[in-house]
Amino acid sequence: MKSSRNLCLLMALTLVFFSAGARAQTSTPPKAKKAKPAVTAADIQALKDAIAAQQAALAAQQSQIQALQNELHRKDQATQEAQTAATGAAAVAAAAQAQASQQQDAVVALKSDVADLKTNVTNTVVTVQETQKNVTAAIESPMAIHYKGITITPGGFAAAEFVRRSRALASDINTPFNSLTMPGASQSSISEFFGSGRQSRLSMLAEGKLKSAKLSGYYEADFLNAGVTSNNNESNSYPLRQRQAWAQAALDSGWTVTGGQMWSLVTETKHGTDNRTEAVPMTIDPQYTVGFSWARQYGVRVSKNLSNKVWLAASMENSEATLTTHGNETNFLIGSAGNAGGLYNSAISTCSSTINSTATSVTTTCTPIAGYSFNPSPDFVVKLAFEPGFGHYEVYGLSTSFRDRLFPCGGVSSTTICYGKTGPTALGAFNDSKDGGGLGANARFTIAKHLDFGLHGLIGKGIGRYGTSTLPDTAIRANGSFALIKNAQGLGTIEWHGPKLDVYLNAGVEYAGRAYDYDPILGKYVGYGSPHVANFGCYSETAPAVNNGFAPGGLSNCTGDTRALIEGTAGFWYRFYSGPKGRMQFGTQYSYVTRQTWDGTGFSSGTSVAPEGLDGMVFTSLRYYLP
Repeated sequence: MKSSRNLCLLMALTLVFFSAGARAQTSTPPKAKKAKPAVTAADIQALKDAIAAQQAALAAQQSQIQALQNELHRKDQATQEAQTAATGAAAVAAAAQAQASQQQDAVVALKSDVADLKTNVTNTVVTVQETQKNVTAAIESPMAIHYKGITITPGGFAAAEFVRRSRALASDINTPFNSLTMPGASQSSISEFFGSGRQSRLSMLAEGKLKSAKLSGYYEADFLNAGVTSNNNESNSYPLRQRQAWAQAALDSGWTVTGGQMWSLVTETKHGTDNRTEAVPMTIDPQYTVGFSWARQYGVRVSKNLSNKVWLAASMENSEATLTTHGNETNFLIGSAGNAGGLYNSAISTCSSTINSTATSVTTTCTPIAGYSFNPSPDFVVKLAFEPGFGHYEVYGLSTSFRDRLFPCGGVSSTTICYGKTGPTALGAFNDSKDGGGLGANARFTIAKHLDFGLHGLIGKGIGRYGTSTLPDTAIRANGSFALIKNAQGLGTIEWHGPKLDVYLNAGVEYAGRAYDYDPILGKYVGYGSPHVANFGCYSETAPAVNNGFAPGGLSNCTGDTRALIEGTAGFWYRFYSGPKGRMQFGTQYSYVTRQTWDGTGFSSGTSVAPEGLDGMVFTSLRYYLP
């Protein structure tokens, strides 16, 4: 572009130059042709001067052209420099724009970082405050104690409770259901009130976590025990009673092994087959409610969590036999009174003495408070629990065994000859065994908001002691062998759980069938529930046995074997406070219990009567639970 401008300028200057020459040549108009004058020296000089002037003018013009060219070159250089500068400026501007954009991004990122920093600072402050609060709370009121890698959690409650019964049972807050008195008993005409703090409970859970297992130990105790000198006269010095004491290893693979004194696997649980989730009735009465199947005894339990919805468990538990029989000869032995040296209860309740016909010897017979059976094997329980997402369900089987020693010549009359001997003898004694057991099922589910419904059932032979009423497992036949009693236990519960109020209704029954036999040597019926035993004396009150004022008269001609126990219970618990400082609650319970007996002979020949004992009871409880 600069070369083109220079060429155009040069051509313009050339045209100007030739135009000036042409004007010089035509500036004098032509005149009429004359005779050519003679050329003089002056003319030549003038021409030279004109040429010189023209050359001077041309030189001036060339000088101007050169100046213009120089100026154009300078401007071109300036333009080039300007363009270079503009290009540099554009590059700088682009760089500045890029830098500004980066700075803008950096500013946005910085603002975001500042905002995040503020949030983090705020969260950190809140976390620190919460941590300080938790640390303070842990120091002032720790939920657990940490000791050498284990966590120790204390528990329990303090209770102030009373019971008022319409018919006296001489019992504390717990009810001996199978001891409800018959209509003729003096106790049936007297009501009773007992206040107690003995159900207050202490517990401790210790837990330690390994790489693939959790180790636990649990202990629980209350004061529902009676020492030799315990009474209500002044100090109420009742000793501590062990309820539970077990150790457990729960593996991450789902296997759990537990051993010690614990709730029997027969007892319903609320989650899987886990210890400490037992579905215990909500009653104030520590004997719970009729129809509830349970035991707390030695056991070794192995369970497997199959899918967090199905659990399989098996346990080996301590066995024991409860016996009620009437009229039998002394031709059997199933156990012994407690051996004090063996740490069993050796206390006795009553003693009686007999003198022989010649008055030369006296025989004293005492009744032990606690009899211990000689068990051939432990009891076994296998349970399958389901939680499909709508409730908790269980099915289980129970196996138990009984053994006694039979004496064919024991208890016979003094004139009977047996193995060549006259009178009672141990000749020919041998052992006999019987197997019992039962099947049970439990179901617990929510039928409406806050409303839970539960069903329980257990049926079998020789399983009476697993019911809360401890009905007998067995009677004895005429030959001294076991006559296992058919047992059935059933319980229905409805529980409503609110934020502060819990309400419960229970209806339960326990049944013991007849198990009797005819003894041809004695000429009478023996065993349990025989329709041939006397019951007419159950309606006739008798005077006290001794004059100390604390021995009600016993009923004669009143066998009164229990056929069924039925109880209906209604109650509530109201929580005044439940939080980090523990729980304070008040409850009231009403129970109506009836004890129905097997019919026996009545007041006249050919008649029968089935007396019934009953009781209405009101309980209250005020408890403070450790948090």
